[in-house]
Amino acid sequence: MPMEIEKLDFCFENLLVRVTADKNYPEIKLAGLSVGPFEEGNDYELYYWIAQELSGAGFVHFREDDLLKATALYKIQWKERVQIAGQISELNEDFYPKLRRYLADIKAEIAKNPEKAQEYEKTKHLAWDIVNSRLKKIIALSSSPVQSGQIQKKLTCEERFIYEQLSKMINEWKAQILDFEGER
Repeated sequence: MPMEIEKLDFCFENLLVRVTADKNYPEIKLAGLSVGPFEEGNDYELYYWIAQELSGAGFVHFREDDLLKATALYKIQWKERVQIAGQISELNEDFYPKLRRYLADIKAEIAKNPEKAQEYEKTKHLAWDIVNSRLKKIIALSSSPVQSGQIQKKLTCEERFIYEQLSKMINEWKAQILDFEGER
């Protein structure tokens, strides 16, 4: 399972994201790749890993709609709690990679700003609540008869992976439990 998450994380790192330039800067040439030039205030599309580096250096910032914030997590948590049995709300495909980075960013800020420790703990608790709520639903869905494509479309890649693994294991187990032919 960790290898699957690493693969998905690698794919996320290589997705194109929108950023806004914070200052003018000439073209940057990397090994076989060039980015820029940048004009302050203009929007650009960059690979996430490049945008992350340029953001850290103060050249660009991520657009607000591309960032995960506590308010979005509260909305997701609320949606998960009000779903009727057998239903799961839809998440963006990049929810978990963004969540991991959001938590890492808050944790990194604690060294500079110790008050962030409380925000980190609240956010981590909120994240675990969402993950556990969704996992319970995925377990229930994977043990029931074959789900429609509509339900599976609402799952992220990470969730589809665990759903498929659980479904396979549960179906094999059920087949073994109900196979009385071998007992006779």
